[in-house]
Amino acid sequence: MNKKELNWRVSQSEANLSLRAFLREEKQLSKRLLSAIKFQGGEIYLNDEPVTVRANVNEGDHVRIRLPIEQVSSSLKPQKMALTIHYEDTDLLVVEKPALVATIPSHDHPDHTLANAVLNYYQEQDIAATFHAVNRLDRGTSGLLMIAKHRYAHDLLSKAQQQGELKRYYTALVTGVSTLEGLINAPIGRKASSIIEREVRADGKPALTYYRRLASNGKESLLQLELQTGRTHQIRVHLQSIGLPLLGDGLYGGDQQFFTHQALHCYQLAFTQPLTGERYVIKSALPKDWKNRCADMTIDDANQDFLPSMLVD
Repeated sequence: MNKKELNWRVSQSEANLSLRAFLREEKQLSKRLLSAIKFQGGEIYLNDEPVTVRANVNEGDHVRIRLPIEQVSSSLKPQKMALTIHYEDTDLLVVEKPALVATIPSHDHPDHTLANAVLNYYQEQDIAATFHAVNRLDRGTSGLLMIAKHRYAHDLLSKAQQQGELKRYYTALVTGVSTLEGLINAPIGRKASSIIEREVRADGKPALTYYRRLASNGKESLLQLELQTGRTHQIRVHLQSIGLPLLGDGLYGGDQQFFTHQALHCYQLAFTQPLTGERYVIKSALPKDWKNRCADMTIDDANQDFLPSMLVD
């Protein structure tokens, strides 16, 4: 397996820095990653000569980094599973996570997770990487999930997500009819009586969710949502708090007659590829088992162009 290489040409504004400052401040390599490069088999070259981070850089210099090959945890085994890939390059993957497939192993779901499937794909493609999820989806939530192929990409993409530069858009089926659009601004914290459940509470962390109604049949609605923050169970808690529980979400009062999991789907990711600067918008159609629930809904006028492309045949 080949080590991941990173290459940069030093610009005029970056000249006369130490290599450490160039990598930490200009290229945003974390202290932890620099330590891994030094002690876990990575390499640093300046104009094709091996150096340490104490070297200085000049305008036009070529800086090349080889990241250490990452070790996969012995508890995380590759498993052959269906894997739908929506986007891939040398630094990241965007895949479709089915509902009721966990993202990573846990005590209750120790295997056959998305992580197991991705590691099997890496093994088949001879990709030297472990599993780095950028956005997380609950086991019952379906849709687009981004995975970094190395620690540097993971650091940059995680930072972009924290700064709101990685946009995540969801669709949700709820009981009730919402207003046309709104912003839910309500802090979220752990419920005192549960280690899992969250609730809106004054001492919680700030949480913002924007929603827009796409369609409704008078009893249920299809919503589009955009996360402005990323709290645990944020959409589920926020929708419950305004009287619109997700279908299938037993933990937060949702009707479980038609769904055994929350009807929540991450349908779009919009992001800038952090190493190339290219902008991407990746989309996923609504799950097939949503079609019957949407069949008798009236599409709101403002969404006549948007919604049909989301429905699957």
